[in-house]
Amino acid sequence: MCWRSPGCSSWTGTNAAGPEAAASPTGGTSATAADEDGLLAVPQDADEDVKKEFLYQNALAACMRAKGFTYTPRVEGSEAAQLPIDGQDYDLAKEYRGKYGYGATHAKVVYPDDANAHGSRAYKEKYETSPDRAYLDPLSPAQKRAYDAEFGLALVDGKKTTLPGCHKDAYEKAYGPEKSRAEHERESAANEEKHRQAQRALDGDPTLVSLAQEFASCLRDTGIAVTTTQPTAIGDMVKFQMNSRGGDVDTVDKETARAKLAQEIGIALKDLGCGKKFRAAYFPKLAKNPLNGVTG
Repeated sequence: MCWRSPGCSSWTGTNAAGPEAAASPTGGTSATAADEDGLLAVPQDADEDVKKEFLYQNALAACMRAKGFTYTPRVEGSEAAQLPIDGQDYDLAKEYRGKYGYGATHAKVVYPDDANAHGSRAYKEKYETSPDRAYLDPLSPAQKRAYDAEFGLALVDGKKTTLPGCHKDAYEKAYGPEKSRAEHERESAANEEKHRQAQRALDGDPTLVSLAQEFASCLRDTGIAVTTTQPTAIGDMVKFQMNSRGGDVDTVDKETARAKLAQEIGIALKDLGCGKKFRAAYFPKLAKNPLNGVTG
């Protein structure tokens, strides 16, 4: 069972992280905001796992309120995941990359007050801060223990443990009774096989293979190293290369970061331009053969 709490799940709009994500009951992250009634509107176009996460969050909030505590339901990542980085929408990605590059390294130093820069002060405030912080922070140690007890979570020998409480009750309302280890293993194996089948379909698609080769040739012509031509990997290849070079991001000054961001922007736009035809063909096929994780 997921050790669910504020920001336990991650919603990308079509896929959720599922019931194994985790965070602390008195910390966590925010995302989708509650409506006026204090509950989340369940997105009707979402898949069943996502809908269940919304139902779980609403049931958890209702239970905690019935116990006399504040809990704001939220599903992590639903807004942050919509930043147009991947190039699915070429024009939006061009606008984004033209300012932030890939948005994950030096952009946060150059734009600390901009929530579109991943990891910036504003980003963390918007996406990674519990909306209940103002309520939770002033609680005394005894009150926090009471809160956690009603939530139904504890650390036992350093391990996250589910106890009777709102978390367990809400989980069962949304997902049904806890499954056995054998059932979890069967589901995991089935999901892994589904992922492999989708990957084989995409990587074996003749159109995508041909367009990926054109994409790679264009990148080489601009001086960008190509480490893979697999359709399921080439879309994120340059982004991962650039993000891996951002190890100094926490130590550089703003002017140095600005210069490095300018270089990243140039590369990100070349990557986007070279992959325009590929991505236009890839994302519709990805929608029909969804992969576990972020690809493209």
